[in-house]
Amino acid sequence: MTAGGSHPEAPQDRGDRAAATVPLRPDTQAPHLHPRAHVAVLQGFIGSLMMFVGSVGAGWIANGSPMVRHPLVIALRVEGWGVYTSTVLLTVGAMLLVRSWLRLGQRLQGWPAGAQRSVVLAVAAWSLPLLFAVPIYSRDVYAYIGQGRLMLAEQNPYTTGISVLENWFMLGADPAWAEARTPYGPYFLWLARAVVDLTGAQPDLSVLLFRILACAGVLLCVVYVSKLARLHGIDPARALWIAVANPLFLISFVASAHNDALMLGLAVAGTYFAATGRPVTGVLLVTASIGIKPITILLLPFIGLLWAGPKASWGRKFALWAATAVISFGVLLLSGLPYQLGLGWVWAIVDPTPGFTGYSPSGFLGQQVQHLADAVGLPGASMASVLRDVLQYAAIGLVLLLMFRGDDHRVVRRLGLAFAAVVLLSPIIQPWYILWFLPFLAVTGIKDNWQIRCLYIVITFFVIFGAQDQLSVWPFIELAVDASTIAFVTALLFTGYLMLLDPHTRHLLVHGGPTGWLGRRRRRR
Repeated sequence: MTAGGSHPEAPQDRGDRAAATVPLRPDTQAPHLHPRAHVAVLQGFIGSLMMFVGSVGAGWIANGSPMVRHPLVIALRVEGWGVYTSTVLLTVGAMLLVRSWLRLGQRLQGWPAGAQRSVVLAVAAWSLPLLFAVPIYSRDVYAYIGQGRLMLAEQNPYTTGISVLENWFMLGADPAWAEARTPYGPYFLWLARAVVDLTGAQPDLSVLLFRILACAGVLLCVVYVSKLARLHGIDPARALWIAVANPLFLISFVASAHNDALMLGLAVAGTYFAATGRPVTGVLLVTASIGIKPITILLLPFIGLLWAGPKASWGRKFALWAATAVISFGVLLLSGLPYQLGLGWVWAIVDPTPGFTGYSPSGFLGQQVQHLADAVGLPGASMASVLRDVLQYAAIGLVLLLMFRGDDHRVVRRLGLAFAAVVLLSPIIQPWYILWFLPFLAVTGIKDNWQIRCLYIVITFFVIFGAQDQLSVWPFIELAVDASTIAFVTALLFTGYLMLLDPHTRHLLVHGGPTGWLGRRRRRR
């Protein structure tokens, strides 16, 4: 079975066949957890507990939450020792989670029987403390409450910001959302309305319900990443380790409760169904994903290719592209009728957010061009803007190229590369955007060379970035040293320990993974 549909597995490329291979094991042959993994799982659980405690003093608590009146919370958020202790606990806990993730991969070297269950146990154990933590690394979840309130007030979140709501700031939303239109799909707005209706907009209970929705997306990823990996001849345990157990995934999708978790879970599930001869179900699941966050509209052309199957004629491909579009857009059109939402979500695709992030390739290169141009008297800002536009158009070109060219047996790989191009060539990259395309690359094979080392670097960078960038410290608190500086230095020291002193992770980070290929494929006999 291949990702191109219900067809016998085709030979993979020569590079894949040249790799060492081991036969994949059915789940029935792995009845026990791998004993060597228990230490890493326990260490990661301790790291998550530290993050849970640290979040009380450095996480995002809504001003209207009764938590802010608790004496212990007041001490942790007002006293200097409390802020510093919380910051260090949060940062060290996050870095310990990074180390535990790396060590889990090392301890499961060779991915023996029981490895998949060990990875799933790690995902569950590391997620549990984060499920009850104060929101960290982002406070977007509080904006979800505001959008649910807009829906209950019969306001259109596609045209109205949450500033029209009474007391909106006390419920924790970032002021950046005050006048902003929502970029989310109609299904998520329905869910936000239901959450707020159930909780009465009580912030803490609302956060918990949004986290449960996010965990549903995490569960979908656990189930269908492993299924997609097995479909492609990839070891499901290691695919799950890379795509789901990594700390950025758990922090972003459990602790931060980003709705991207549900978006991604539905997208991965839809891709699996389309790849296994159930294309209409696949289209509907991806449409549900678009209804959470519209960026996954990018998947539809590749779902159409999976529907067409390998070696399909161009006539069949175009016909099924049309069928995919008619089904998906028809459902979304009907979905806009309740609450008079229409197709308001389309703006999020055709009118991207202005600006850039300095760590995105587009943003970084644009800054360098601007500095150089300004130094020689040229219009640097305009030239940087042109460069960012060119890179965005290049991403569109790569998507079209991957739609029309490539191995028909590697459609999911092409999908992942197209998604990666759109994310990496965008001027704005949020840390969790990396997670959008990672599962599709993980299930089709990531080599244990520069590819896995790049992943280590990216995951560690964004964990460090979030730890120092997204701290909630009340502005009236006077600190001798800024809390962000404490977090940044702590994270760098821990990273230095992992790279230079830790005998277990030093070789891993410098020379790459010890476990051979992610894509250990079936030996053909």
